[in-house]
Amino acid sequence: QVQLVESGGGLVKPGGSLGLSCQASGNIFSTHIIGWYRQAPGNQRELVAHIVNGGDFGGNRAYADSVKGRFTISGDNVKNTVYLQMNSLKSEDTALYYCNVRQWFRGEQFEYWGQGTQVTVSS
Repeated sequence: QVQLVESGGGLVKPGGSLGLSCQASGNIFSTHIIGWYRQAPGNQRELVAHIVNGGDFGGNRAYADSVKGRFTISGDNVKNTVYLQMNSLKSEDTALYYCNVRQWFRGEQFEYWGQGTQVTVSS
């Protein structure tokens, strides 16, 4: 099992910045994909950004088109923590943000979710 604890959500004005953190613990494999998804009311959950983590958070990163150039995903392997720095926030970024880990063992995928942290962008 993997436990994911998010923090850092809140209320911010349009154009502002906010940082999210997700600390992972438990049975995390040496190679996994860790990242952030979000879900706004009435919408499906969507990928925001993720990293293919082989141990140093130096793997490939992927971003949703809507956040490219504004959001940055990074990680700290010592702290087992992934971060999402969000700049130039827009009202459409308002959503519940979830941390996610996917990992594989003998061809079977294991997926874990955090409890979510609310980000609200409003003036």
